[in-house]
Amino acid sequence: MDTENLYYFEKAPVAKAVAHFAVPMMLGTSMSVIYSILNAYFLGTLHNTAMLTALALTLPLFAIIMALGNLIGIGGGTFISRLLGEKKFDDVKHVSSFAFYSSLVIGLIVMAVGIPLIDPIVHGLGATPDSFVFTKDYVTMMLIGSPFVILFFTLENIVRSEGAARTSMMGMILSVVVNIILDALVIFAFHWDVIGVASATVVSNLVASVFYAYHMGYKSSFLTISVKWFKASKEILSNVIKIGVPVFIMSIFLGAMSLIFNRFLVEYGDPAVAAYGISSRLLQFPEFILMGLCEGVVPLIAFSFTANKLRMKQTIGFTIKTIVALAVAFGIIVYLISDHLIGLFTNDPQLIEMGSYILHVTFLSLFITGMTTLFTGIFQATAQGTAAFIMSIIQGVTLIPVLYIANRMNGFHGVVWSLVIADAVAFLVGAIMLYVLRNKLQPDMESLVQ
Repeated sequence: MDTENLYYFEKAPVAKAVAHFAVPMMLGTSMSVIYSILNAYFLGTLHNTAMLTALALTLPLFAIIMALGNLIGIGGGTFISRLLGEKKFDDVKHVSSFAFYSSLVIGLIVMAVGIPLIDPIVHGLGATPDSFVFTKDYVTMMLIGSPFVILFFTLENIVRSEGAARTSMMGMILSVVVNIILDALVIFAFHWDVIGVASATVVSNLVASVFYAYHMGYKSSFLTISVKWFKASKEILSNVIKIGVPVFIMSIFLGAMSLIFNRFLVEYGDPAVAAYGISSRLLQFPEFILMGLCEGVVPLIAFSFTANKLRMKQTIGFTIKTIVALAVAFGIIVYLISDHLIGLFTNDPQLIEMGSYILHVTFLSLFITGMTTLFTGIFQATAQGTAAFIMSIIQGVTLIPVLYIANRMNGFHGVVWSLVIADAVAFLVGAIMLYVLRNKLQPDMESLVQ
């Protein structure tokens, strides 16, 4: 398997290599969208609005826990891919062992700090009197299981960083399948409601973590979970932090942006909020497909950055063409059948009209979103920590003033278009930074941004 992975890193045609790394990631991210929908579906069968409210309110907490896993996983993973390109295989083992044990330690810290503060956390998430108990149950289980949840997101990235894209995908799908099966059991057989759904999430992440750990310990020639390889050197810490921290900050910013955006929409009534909720769920699928593409090629870009920069340029060029093709294909589908897509969720004519309008506007930035994700991936893969940090905050920093100004100038339409404007600003900033860094990344990198 490891020889095969090196073939895709070094010798496979670029299109074939991109497909090898990106398609499993695209399928895995798609499965996560399906899982999130089904998770709410199973709880929805109990016909208790307070339970669904609790599930929604705990999303920011889950996002933070996931972000901690990505901090170590993406920071360590991109470093591993670069080290593989330099043939520094012992260093790869040090980094993979560090990622494994540091994730567990961070999870234990989250559990130890969070459990005594459960009530303030639940209040901070916005729980109402009706949803407080259910929200507290979910938060309790997530805090208890945080070491396994953080470990899952870390190891998924670490395994993918060595080129084992199919193994990474299998772990993600395993987590989704186990979660769905356990959801059905805890809801229909054990009647555990919210605490059961939270338990299912924790157990599914544990099962997938064991799967990844087995691969690292017994299948991989490069990675390890052996404690004897653990090393927290200054070089490892600096490389993990300078890429991992921007990823963490980006996750926090995205959660904050969602809360702020919803507060502006509330001014225009529940139909506006509901219409955005429906359209954003529909937009999530193509966004995650493009995200899977861009995140999937990061190990290939990182490896090529240290081993073959011409191949890195070719990889980026092919990925841009793929983003364009996918964005156009999804855009045509949306503009032809947007009313029917919104109608899958509601039969309210007002909601269908508003949702279709929001879908048309936000889909305009699908290509831009794909490109900004690719820019961020390039900066992560090539260890450009400052550029990665700027990309992690630019959209959030831009959206807040744009929302305020657009809302004052053009009301509801301004609020909706503010998302496209913020995405466009992030795209321009990323393109400018890529242009500025072109000589550092690749002598003829200029052709990619002209």
